[in-house]
Amino acid sequence: MSEDVDVQEPVGEDAGYVLERKDVSAILYAVDIEDRDQLITLMEPLHAADIADLLEQINAFDRARLIRLYDREFDGDILSELDESIREEVMAVLKPHVLADAVRDLDSDDVVDLIEDLDDAQQETILDALEESDRAMVEQAMAFPEYSAGRLMQREVVMAPEHWTVGEAIDRLRSADEKDLPGQFYHLVLVDPRLHPVGNVTLGKLMRSRREVFLRDLVEETFRVIPATQAESEVAYAFNQYHLISAPVVDDEGRLIGQITIDDAMAVLDEEHEEDILRLAGVGEESALSDSVRETTKRRLPWLTVNLITAIFASLVIAQFEAALAQIVALAVLMPIVASMGGNAGTQSLTVAVRALATKDLTTANLWRVIRREVLVGLFNGCLFAVVMAVVGMIWFGSPQLGYVIAAAMVVNMVVAGFAGTVIPVVLDRLGIDPALASGAFVTTVTDVVGFFAFLGLAALVLL
Repeated sequence: MSEDVDVQEPVGEDAGYVLERKDVSAILYAVDIEDRDQLITLMEPLHAADIADLLEQINAFDRARLIRLYDREFDGDILSELDESIREEVMAVLKPHVLADAVRDLDSDDVVDLIEDLDDAQQETILDALEESDRAMVEQAMAFPEYSAGRLMQREVVMAPEHWTVGEAIDRLRSADEKDLPGQFYHLVLVDPRLHPVGNVTLGKLMRSRREVFLRDLVEETFRVIPATQAESEVAYAFNQYHLISAPVVDDEGRLIGQITIDDAMAVLDEEHEEDILRLAGVGEESALSDSVRETTKRRLPWLTVNLITAIFASLVIAQFEAALAQIVALAVLMPIVASMGGNAGTQSLTVAVRALATKDLTTANLWRVIRREVLVGLFNGCLFAVVMAVVGMIWFGSPQLGYVIAAAMVVNMVVAGFAGTVIPVVLDRLGIDPALASGAFVTTVTDVVGFFAFLGLAALVLL
């Protein structure tokens, strides 16, 4: 039985079923002995997201065997939940008719998400599996720019004329073909005769109102229309900021062409948060646990090269004080402390600033107040640690002057760290450069250079 399994325990704590290590072992054993009935029995209680987690966490060999044995039980929801890094691999293993059946079960937005990163041949294979009407909807969505609301929306939308009554709407919904309704929807979108959306009516209000009430009298106070060309990051911000559940999407002429629901908007928000974390660490926004050694090395190499260059630059500053270092060995011992404290303080300010920029909380109106706060925090923290390091310097090396030098350098570097950690991401954002991607290297360079220069420069003036 395969032992190459790395499974978190437990997985899916919020689901009705918890996937544990023993369950994974049982599933892989069923795969090993090719017991399809047992495999189906074990997989049946699992949510699609848990099955996707399982496929992501086992190795490629076991993954292919499990998919082939599971065969026609594989559904589209699993594909939607899979990480993009292995989705293409999984689709290649699926039999063509199984893949076709899985794709037919998906809403149009999920199909778009599924195929937008595939090559033309693979896209055509999936599009061929769709009915003509569904294919047309997907192709129309694919015509919109990548990362736009048009790509994010689902074309299936429930709309009604604003002059309808509650009774007319309910009767129409009950008589509608199941295929004509989305799998999930939260609002009835009211439209005028030109198909311009004019309001939303929640299903809750619809169901508890009397039949003779007009729909236009039940519209929600919060109603926002999303242009199809709007960036999906702005869409996610609007959903989060205004607590939207769904929102209609319109074309250039303001006509209703689809809707975006909260699950898709929050998925974008989660992806952006994850990308920011990965970019801050310099490991690439598409990094995943399933990546190969070659892919991981390729993604990390560029920013390690940048860090090497900045480290060399900081070393050049140190080289200017060779004489001081040769005469006072204690400087070499204490020097990394100043740079490290500044780097950590800068990273703290940087993280807060990048997050605030992403959520649009950091604006021109409050920029200087935030900078002032971070500088003052750096000053106060610097003074506290300056006292500590002054005592350490005097006790450890028996030199009050050395204690004063490192205390002063600590204050200077902590203040600069607070300033640089806030200003650098803002400047990069204004220049159109992703602050999460590039800020870390610049802030680290600034704190290293300032820390070394302040400490060694003051030491050369005071101690020599």
